[in-house]
Amino acid sequence: MSGEDHGGLTQLGRRTPIPASPGDARLERIANPSPGRHYVVRFTCPEFTCVCPLTGQPDFAHIVIDYVPRDWLVESKSLKLFFASFRNHGGFHEATTMQITDRLLATLDPIWLRIGGYWYPRGGMPIDVFWQTGTAPDGVWLPPQDVAPYRGRG
Repeated sequence: MSGEDHGGLTQLGRRTPIPASPGDARLERIANPSPGRHYVVRFTCPEFTCVCPLTGQPDFAHIVIDYVPRDWLVESKSLKLFFASFRNHGGFHEATTMQITDRLLATLDPIWLRIGGYWYPRGGMPIDVFWQTGTAPDGVWLPPQDVAPYRGRG
């Protein structure tokens, strides 16, 4: 790991079971190697799953997270495990998207963050959820999320 001290990480490089729930998941962070520089970090999870809190039926989403780090970066294995912890967790699309947002904000305290939750249809209608902290910093290159809207079989 390039000689840096990452001693606080408990999941990277180890066999780590999927947490039973998002509340049990541990989001870990590492120091930003370029503090003071504004750059965008993007995570894309095209196969996110959770379940409907009322029916228990599976829900699927394409989640895109963009953030400008301050002092911390999210450690990617811990983010993958956090996402996987939703697999049997019941939550409406809006609540689940914002639950992810709240954990990232609490863990990272980023300069800027946006999330796009592109949910596949439930009852024939997709529900997409978008949120961001405000305007992105000046000069930051921010590519579009480019997730196509749901068009069915047409």
